Amino acid sequence: MNVSDFIHKAMRRRLSAGNIINWLCLEGMRVFGKAWGTARLRCKAALFGVPVGRGTRAHGPVALMRWPGGQIRIGERVILISSWRRATAATLAAPVRLRVFGDGAVIDVGDGAELSGTSVTARSTRVTIGRGVMIAPNCVITDSDFHALWPPEARRGSPGYERDAPVTVGDYAWIGMNCLVLKGVNIGEGAVVGAGSVVTRNVPPRCLAAGVPARVVRQLNPEEGET
Repeated sequence: MNVSDFIHKAMRRRLSAGNIINWLCLEGMRVFGKAWGTARLRCKAALFGVPVGRGTRAHGPVALMRWPGGQIRIGERVILISSWRRATAATLAAPVRLRVFGDGAVIDVGDGAELSGTSVTARSTRVTIGRGVMIAPNCVITDSDFHALWPPEARRGSPGYERDAPVTVGDYAWIGMNCLVLKGVNIGEGAVVGAGSVVTRNVPPRCLAAGVPARVVRQLNPEEGET
């Protein structure tokens, strides 16, 4: 629906001027934010050597940090939400951030995924986000502890690369708000992770997991309309 059609329809429904102005402002912010954010993303990606698929859109600024030897790949029709104007259920603590360190580190975002204020860091292995994955606001996914556990006096200077482990989020999984997904985790296809969870172990496909640490609550049964 274009602006003219909306105004005519609003007049027929006798909507107030305030309602019409409110809709126009919201629509203007949505359209401008998407156009400007997408243009910035594609310019930055071209400069930094990050392939971005067709139809991918960004709302607000996206942080791309790729150290030499690392790789970031963003698939087709991906939605990256970094603006509070576009986020629906929550404010965003920070914009989407994709960061890789050094040789062999890879972040791969699958076709049709949607990330909202998500921080993804691959230090020395791989973080794979599957097709159609939805990640709600303010989630963190990382493949590393960033410091060795022992001895304590060496933690600050010892990176502990040997403990890094890849992370995979399966196709069509859904991760709720304010979740932390730690190294070595495999979240299965179609799984749901409840808001505020800390995922330290694998989550089987098509189940609901929640808690700190996250544990399987129940299987999702398509016959009950839960997908």
